[in-house]
Amino acid sequence: MSGLGKGIVSSSIGKILQSKGYKVIPIKFDGYLNVDCGTMNPFRHGEVFVLDDGTECDMDFGTYERFLNINIPGTCSITGGKLFKRIIEKERRGGFLGRDVQIIPHLTDEIKSWIRSVGEESNADIVLIEVGGTVGDLENGYFLEAMRQLGREEKENVLFLQLTFVQSLAPGEQKTKPTQHANKLISSMGINPQIVICREHEPLSKDAKEKLALYCNVPKEAIFDDPELATIYELPIVLEKQKFSEQLLGTLSLPLKDKDLEEWRAVVSKIKNPKGELNVGIIGKYTAVKDAYVSVKEALVHSGAHHGVWVNVRWVEASEIEEGKVKVEDALAGLDAIIVPGGFGSRGTEGKIECVKYAREKGIPYLGLCFGLQMQVIEFARNVAMMKGANSTELDEKTPFPVIDILPDQKNVKEKGGTMRLGAYDCIVKKGTKAHEAYGSDKISERHRHRFEVNPEHIGRIEEAGLIISGTSPDGKIVEMVEWKDSFGISTQAHPELKSRLEKPAPLFVALLGAALEKKKKD
Repeated sequence: MSGLGKGIVSSSIGKILQSKGYKVIPIKFDGYLNVDCGTMNPFRHGEVFVLDDGTECDMDFGTYERFLNINIPGTCSITGGKLFKRIIEKERRGGFLGRDVQIIPHLTDEIKSWIRSVGEESNADIVLIEVGGTVGDLENGYFLEAMRQLGREEKENVLFLQLTFVQSLAPGEQKTKPTQHANKLISSMGINPQIVICREHEPLSKDAKEKLALYCNVPKEAIFDDPELATIYELPIVLEKQKFSEQLLGTLSLPLKDKDLEEWRAVVSKIKNPKGELNVGIIGKYTAVKDAYVSVKEALVHSGAHHGVWVNVRWVEASEIEEGKVKVEDALAGLDAIIVPGGFGSRGTEGKIECVKYAREKGIPYLGLCFGLQMQVIEFARNVAMMKGANSTELDEKTPFPVIDILPDQKNVKEKGGTMRLGAYDCIVKKGTKAHEAYGSDKISERHRHRFEVNPEHIGRIEEAGLIISGTSPDGKIVEMVEWKDSFGISTQAHPELKSRLEKPAPLFVALLGAALEKKKKD
């Protein structure tokens, strides 16, 4: 079923293999016919994750990168749309002359070729393939067939792993029948899982494990618990306690290298044993779907572990402030810091601007991400630079002060998918600023996903009023970072949350929590 945690399990397996000295590259297949996730609504699909090369992909890629601490290429994201587009383009070029192009063997061969090329290009020891959706879905059937074929080819060493949900109707009353049926369905497709991982609310009983071993045709040692945990980053440790790597590598006939998750355990321990806590508000308009801001939330976990504190996230719905349902001072009461993340469209923007104004006036540490930078610039222009009615042309085409405008190279773009300023771009950071202090470098690289930017025609007046331009593109034409003079308030046009890792937290998030802790001490 969806939301079972396939991405977290795949990432945990990757981390375990990585800790044993193996180089791992993950691949994710999504059955939808979109070429990528770029045009999907966060309410339906959660966060759109952006890779260095600009690929807009499934949020599971964020989990992969956060666990494995690597930058993944866009070729690791396979969708139904990409596959069919590739096959049709090949057919139009005459790649299948004289043949009627079919799902088998042409599409399945294309899938196998794609997977092999990713493994070769990344020089990986092991390729981890996560098949999205649910077994039995029409949309991933052809991909599962390709995996079956891959598994029977002599030159390949392939292991199949089933992730399943074992429900407890009451404490101690576990039902294994749904898993048995699911396993039977997979087996009928010619795929026989050699390891079964069970998502559950309580550890498997001896009786449940014996039933699963009998009906799923695997030894008891190949059945593993995936219980509810305080943090997702604990799962590799929990699996290793059950001797997962021993079973996995033994089945693959690969050497079990004498290495451990020692460093990983140390960081996870910081998450589980904090010395204090902070309350951080995320001001958004997709707050009903927490997956829409998952990278922001995880970046707070990483930076919290760095400072040894637990971060309590409060979701603040900007549209409720905008509509007058909630007063801004009530919405932000008790918060040690606030974040305005990325977004599109006008709904909730005035509520976000009110939050930025309140944070600036009350000295609450503030971090703006992409759209959050634009909100900070608009608020400062209106209330400090006295540019009445200042706005973004995305929100008000007739604004007298278009302090935010569409990127020049975006004005004639007609297609919506994959056409924004996407991927990693360099930024020159101004010395003597809070941004420079956070990064400790004159030149940085962060990932982007936007069409609009600070309008250079109005930068001068805004700077004169006191807003600091602390980061620009190397040619100086695009404002990348801004900050307040008198208190901690930094925004970036980039999405630094996308490169935050448990072992290497995003510098601006670390700085935000550092400022919040300092303010808390003084208060």
